[in-house]
Amino acid sequence: MSVLHQNPAGRRVILGLSGGVDSAVAALLLKEQGADVQALHMTNWEDDDGYCTAADDLQDARLVCEQLGIPLHHVNFSAAYRDRVFHHFLDEYRLGRTPNPDVLCNREIKFGVFRDYAHRLGGTLLATGHYARVRQPNNEAQLFKAADRNKDQSYFLHAVSSAALGETLFPLGDLQKPQVRQIARDHGLATSDKKDSTGICFIGERPFREFLATYLPANPGPVKTLAGQTIAEHSGLMYYTLGQRQGLGIGGLRDAGDDPWYVVDKDLETNTLLVVQGDHPCMYSSEIEVSQISWIGAVPAEIQAGKVFTCNAKVRYRQDDQACRIFPTGDDRFAVTFESPQRSIAPGQYAVFYEGDRCLGGGVIDRMPREKPERS
Repeated sequence: MSVLHQNPAGRRVILGLSGGVDSAVAALLLKEQGADVQALHMTNWEDDDGYCTAADDLQDARLVCEQLGIPLHHVNFSAAYRDRVFHHFLDEYRLGRTPNPDVLCNREIKFGVFRDYAHRLGGTLLATGHYARVRQPNNEAQLFKAADRNKDQSYFLHAVSSAALGETLFPLGDLQKPQVRQIARDHGLATSDKKDSTGICFIGERPFREFLATYLPANPGPVKTLAGQTIAEHSGLMYYTLGQRQGLGIGGLRDAGDDPWYVVDKDLETNTLLVVQGDHPCMYSSEIEVSQISWIGAVPAEIQAGKVFTCNAKVRYRQDDQACRIFPTGDDRFAVTFESPQRSIAPGQYAVFYEGDRCLGGGVIDRMPREKPERS
């Protein structure tokens, strides 16, 4: 059972109950620890288009609450989600970037408006089914990786404030996913064998291009090599991300060989998608520029002093930690240099920083200033 940084016994804990197995087991564990558990199910997206599972998820949440004998509250945060998460998602795609809405959803919704609502329900602690851990030395909450490294979600939680983390319990943080499934089965929970949700919540299982095209008009343009040769037509820059291999529509080129083609850059001014063939050197970056860094707790002393700070980083979820150095360059911007060049870093994604298992925070990747491809 997870060791929590705060004892929930006798305290009202408002648990975010999604309708999946993880949050159901979190509710069970908290109840076993003597907490006054109340569940809160959020509706963050309302479009009834055949892809959204919100109605089924709510029904599953009701079944779990009936089994555990805990109250269920249902609140609609879809307006806040559109204002604080979805509009930013669309704006980033308009700029040719690749956003990660899960990070904003955690900061703005699950640990933002959800937290405020939980306080109105009398909750002194929050809880979710995230795989992460919180410790609180010197009364300052710190975020750590989960015991199950394959399920660790600290990357997506890096922008949550230390204050919010200090009120939050992650009951699954010390468990492995197979253990969570087994606990659910042992207690006969209704969601014990429910498939894990994947992808972005508001897109669901639908094709990504189909979804995005309903909000942003497609603008086809040329696909070019770095030498300036036009070899295909793209459907719209918003549909592609750096490093993408599939769906480029490149084939049958004379003398091109069999090596795959990859997206290496986007030129918004000319609406051009730039591609390279094979494992090209310009796909790699040793330095990136990061802005809008959210630090969990105190800012590292080296950063405060304007000096180089050495740690590890991830530039995408599930990536192994990469040794790096961070240096403030002014105006809330930072240069991050890596010991080993990183492949296909996508502006709009997040660089998240670690010291061992501790997540220090992270920021938005803006650009790779030193190794942009040469254009002819």
